[in-house]
Amino acid sequence: MNPVPAPPEGTAAGRQRLSIPPGRLIVLSGPSGVGKDTVLQELFRIAPWLHYSISYTTRPPRPGEVDGVAYSFVDDAQFQALRDGHQLLEYASVHGHWYGTGEARVRDSLERGQDIVLKIDVQGAAWIRPRVAGAVFIFLLPPNPEELRRRLTERATESADSLELRWENARIELADQDRYDYRVVNDDVPRAAREILDIIERDRPRADRP
Repeated sequence: MNPVPAPPEGTAAGRQRLSIPPGRLIVLSGPSGVGKDTVLQELFRIAPWLHYSISYTTRPPRPGEVDGVAYSFVDDAQFQALRDGHQLLEYASVHGHWYGTGEARVRDSLERGQDIVLKIDVQGAAWIRPRVAGAVFIFLLPPNPEELRRRLTERATESADSLELRWENARIELADQDRYDYRVVNDDVPRAAREILDIIERDRPRADRP
């Protein structure tokens, strides 16, 4: 995992704090292999009023991933153009590929009053934390490190070198969990999704609940 400096003052993310009335941003992070996508799929099934922010990435699609659904897949030049054009709320290099969040996508959803869920790594969360008022930060944990290692291995989508890189980065990310507002253990997908929804509901003024 490569450290990314704070955005320059000239960037969209560096110019000002992003206000979010009336919608809210829910940030979900967790190490690779913890089951973020599976838990989010269940979360959106039980809470269809939530919206998902589709990130940009330069990594190639995995089997079954659809452009514009899992991610917006772009090449390095396209990503650099987004970054240099100050169109990203946050971006980071993770596992050798770039990931970033389109600021316009987030701002438009929030201004429409939508609660939007953003799945990003700890670097991206660190960028957003001081810049988005009222955001809720949730860290998804494995039941234990051994289970995380098993999930990464059984996923069988990575080379041996990539697997070791993801395992090392997972250890770094787990050390950052105390910076989050809430921590949820993914020991059971429906239970974890329900706990995340309960957090979102508890953190919302009653008058604003759907």
